[in-house]
Amino acid sequence: MLGVVYRRYAVFAVLLLTVVISEPLSLGLREAVRRQRPPVRFVEPEPLIKTPHSHSFPSGHSTTAFAAATVLGAYFPRFRPAFYVLAALIAWSRVVVGVHYPLDVLGGAVLGTVLGLLVLRALPLLERARRRSHRVRRSG
Repeated sequence: MLGVVYRRYAVFAVLLLTVVISEPLSLGLREAVRRQRPPVRFVEPEPLIKTPHSHSFPSGHSTTAFAAATVLGAYFPRFRPAFYVLAALIAWSRVVVGVHYPLDVLGGAVLGTVLGLLVLRALPLLERARRRSHRVRRSG
């Protein structure tokens, strides 16, 4: 039972880490690329929601959704397709409401997937470093 609880906390911690990294990363790229959002460039059609003040590429929602789908899909492979479908729906909703171009959400999807894979790849390295430091403290 303790293993299940630990695993849930571990999944939550990795997911939280991924989300915390994804938002500033996508925001930093938006500031670097500085692509205007559709409502800023075009008067019509009017967006369905209030236009965010940040720039457009890449979509932060898409980045975060695909990063989360990648991490959750690694821990729960049986539900991986559902996670990616949900991420795609979140991403596409940003185009539908009129605040992103399709390329913005595609860029966010790629960025989020790569970020999720990098976080998952870094976990074993972090765990080994943690074990080494724990051994050094016990022996010293």
